[in-house]
Amino acid sequence: MVIIALIWLMPALIKLRRQAIKNRPFPLHSEAIVKQNLIYYKHFPQTLRTRLQGHINVILAEKQFIGCGGLEITEEIKVTIAAVSALLLLNERGEYYPKLHSILVYPSAYLVKQVQAVSNYVVQESKVVRLGESWSKDQIVLSWSQIKYDIENWQDGHNVILHEFAHQLDSENGSFNGVPILEHKSDYASWAKVFTREYQQLIKNVGRGAKTVMNEYGTTNPAEFFAVATETFFEKPKQMAQHHSALYNQLTRYYKLEPREWI
Repeated sequence: MVIIALIWLMPALIKLRRQAIKNRPFPLHSEAIVKQNLIYYKHFPQTLRTRLQGHINVILAEKQFIGCGGLEITEEIKVTIAAVSALLLLNERGEYYPKLHSILVYPSAYLVKQVQAVSNYVVQESKVVRLGESWSKDQIVLSWSQIKYDIENWQDGHNVILHEFAHQLDSENGSFNGVPILEHKSDYASWAKVFTREYQQLIKNVGRGAKTVMNEYGTTNPAEFFAVATETFFEKPKQMAQHHSALYNQLTRYYKLEPREWI
């Protein structure tokens, strides 16, 4: 009975602990990093800044940051990753990437082994250069050089942190399928309708060589489409709203934000 009671109490205890962490004073040196590396921060009202700071505190407290390839994890690396990833939590979903335990950071692009079946009896192993990935069960891998490039080129539609953490949201329902956990059951039908149509349209546009607002990498599969759409939503909100209004509206309702106000 005691064990059962503790299990029932756990969510409430976690919520209380997180609220205490969120209420901690946000260090001035951390805010200086956020101001420098998150271009939108200066346009946030104070209420939104406070919410973001609270989420950053929780992420820093709960996630492990590991330097790879000789990279030393600094306060700037941790705060920058936490700040950008916290943008995706401003809809107050109450979760903090529950499956994610560790964030591995390489100094630059890194090599991974990839095994691919080329026939029923033959597999081919190759090395692939990557800037980030979030397909592992409990890890995200990022390139610090790519993060710094993204910081200096906000609004180009590419952001490795937004992309990989969007995959984390996608995976919370148990699979990478481009459908995160939505607020209401009734939301899934409209989500599927809009995202399927927009995904297929992007494939057609890329196929005929047309200029697109979203990166062509979104044609890879529905999971990548959601991640690319999230990047575009935060980095090119005006263009997305103009050319993909239905998709933009879906993401506005999901993230409960209006990034056009920050431009």
